[in-house]
Amino acid sequence: MADITVGVVVFPGSNCDHDTEYALASIKGFRPVMLWHNDHDLQGAKAIVLPGGFSYGDYLRAGSIARFSPIMKEVIDFARKGFPVLGICNGFQVLLESGLLEGALSRNRGMKFLCRQTTIRPVNCSTVFTSLYGDDEVLSVPIAHGEGNYFAPPEVLKSLLDHGQIAFQYTDSEGRASDEANPNGSLLNIAGIFNREGNVLGLMPHPERASDLLLGSEDGRRMFESLYRHLAGQ
Repeated sequence: MADITVGVVVFPGSNCDHDTEYALASIKGFRPVMLWHNDHDLQGAKAIVLPGGFSYGDYLRAGSIARFSPIMKEVIDFARKGFPVLGICNGFQVLLESGLLEGALSRNRGMKFLCRQTTIRPVNCSTVFTSLYGDDEVLSVPIAHGEGNYFAPPEVLKSLLDHGQIAFQYTDSEGRASDEANPNGSLLNIAGIFNREGNVLGLMPHPERASDLLLGSEDGRRMFESLYRHLAGQ
C-alpha cells in the first residue's frame, strides 16, 4: 500500500509546522507534505493539518488573516467534502475564523501567555481523530497560547453537548473538569471541539509535542495513529 499523504499548511508565522511534520512522519504509512499558504494545490493530500504558531503575526485577531489565504479556499472545500482537517492551537483559531467550527477564542483568563503541560480528557472517542483513546483516560499534552479561552453563545454550547462535539476537556489528574484545572477560562473546560460531522477537529493543546517519549509524553501520538487507521481503512 502506498503511503498516505497528509498536508501541513505553512502560513507566514507558523512555527509548529516542522514539529507537526516530524510527528506525522513518525507514523509508518504517512507521508507529510508542506503546503504553502499562497498555493491552491493540496498535492493529493487525504487529510490536512493547520499547525500552531502566529500566522501573519496574529494581527487583528489570531487566525483572522490566515483565513483569507488562497489555500484556505481549498481547505474549506476539502473539509466540506468530508475529508479530515485538524487545527492545532493557531490552526484551531483559523478553523473558527473560517467558519468550519463554531465559537471563538479570546485572551486567556489572567491575560498571560501560557506554556506548560496540561492534563486533558477525551470526551468523544468515536471520531477519526480519537478512536484509539478511551473515555476514562487522562492525557498529558502541553499548551502554548495567549488566546485559548473558548467561548460561544449558550445555544452553541448546548448544540456541542447534544451532538458530541466536545473533543477534549481540561481536567485534573483524576479526570475531573474543575475550574482549578482550567488553564485559560474556557467555557465547559473545552480544550477542543469537532464540527457536527466529526471530520474537523480544532484543539489548543499540542499533540505533536506529545508524540515522542523524548518530549515527556506520547499521549498525542494516538491522535495521528487514529487518523491513519481511518484513512488506511477507507
